[in-house]
Amino acid sequence: MGKISQFVKAGALLLTMAGCSSPNSGGKDAEIDRFISDLMGRMTLHEKLGQLNLPAGNDLVSGAVKNSKMAEAIRAGEVGGFFNVKGVNKIYQMQRMAVEETRLGIPLIVGADVIHGYETIFPIPLALSCSWDTAAVTRMARISATEASADGISWTFSPMVDICRDARWGRIAEGSGEDPYLGALMAGAYVRGYQGDGMKQNNEIMACVKHFALYGASESGRDYNSVDMSRNLMYLKSATKLFSVLLASKRP
Repeated sequence: MGKISQFVKAGALLLTMAGCSSPNSGGKDAEIDRFISDLMGRMTLHEKLGQLNLPAGNDLVSGAVKNSKMAEAIRAGEVGGFFNVKGVNKIYQMQRMAVEETRLGIPLIVGADVIHGYETIFPIPLALSCSWDTAAVTRMARISATEASADGISWTFSPMVDICRDARWGRIAEGSGEDPYLGALMAGAYVRGYQGDGMKQNNEIMACVKHFALYGASESGRDYNSVDMSRNLMYLKSATKLFSVLLASKRP
């Protein structure tokens, strides 16, 4: 899957560089910019919209890939990626369809909820944060990325950086608890483990810091409930601390 994995990294940039007003200059970056600009110039509106479509592989859990609804959408150029499909054979078949059976041969971005391990299962993120051991968390994420990438996965929906002070919230196990400083340290450790040194190796995967602001502060601990918080409290106790430390913890 070496050739396909290289296409995937280039394809991933399609989702992030279309809106860039200042393209990189010189060397490999300029080459990638030209490649993407040329490719997008040849894409129809339908194909561009298709790149924004990220369906789940629900009908592939026990079914075959070839005649699935997902396969139909891929061949029609209506899928830019998919998530939570397990198994290297299924993922490889879909990548071959995208690269060999579509007009432009744009590969798919493959995402998965690799939260605390892939094949090797580690303690939940809330438990890992109690250790304050960022080196161990980075090592855990590195192992997870190696295992997931071997199946063809290129993107994980982790780390979760929601700050939560209500233990009733059902998703509190995915994060690092109530302290923004600790949450930021752990998030930096996850990202370093998943992405390595600049996504240069085939066994590194893209991290995805989630969720949206104040998602973990829902009232009564009910998921997707409303949030009642002043702007001052948000800045002083949550968002500003979290993201400033997250940026500072980009490197050990």
